[in-house]
Amino acid sequence: MFRRGVLMSRPVAAAALTILGGLFVMVGGAAIALVGGILAAFLGSFSGLFLIGLLVGLLTVTVGLLMLVVPSGHSVWGILAILFALVSVPFALAGLIVGFVLALIGGILAILWRPGPVAPFITVDARVVPPPSG
Repeated sequence: MFRRGVLMSRPVAAAALTILGGLFVMVGGAAIALVGGILAAFLGSFSGLFLIGLLVGLLTVTVGLLMLVVPSGHSVWGILAILFALVSVPFALAGLIVGFVLALIGGILAILWRPGPVAPFITVDARVVPPPSG
């Protein structure tokens, strides 16, 4: 009749900062890719190196989403967020500085996050009661 379950907490602040930082890193990566495209137009050769900033930004956003989906791996996601923030410095203009700082703080918060106490909740199954006879 009664079923017990648990509400799992998630590192929401860490994920939000990491995702927002990743978006800024993507903007910085797009700026670098634009410069690479202009250089390719004038020099006649294109290097995929200029697209690494966009990839780093996309990976940072993905890590932020993983913090929400798989909170048990918060330490790994935090380390990856910090790593991608550091990689964004040479490849994405450090996410216009704001992205670097946000992703770095998000990664640190993810590493330091600890699940709160488990809050139980109870669900009740409904029963069909026949109408009284007669």
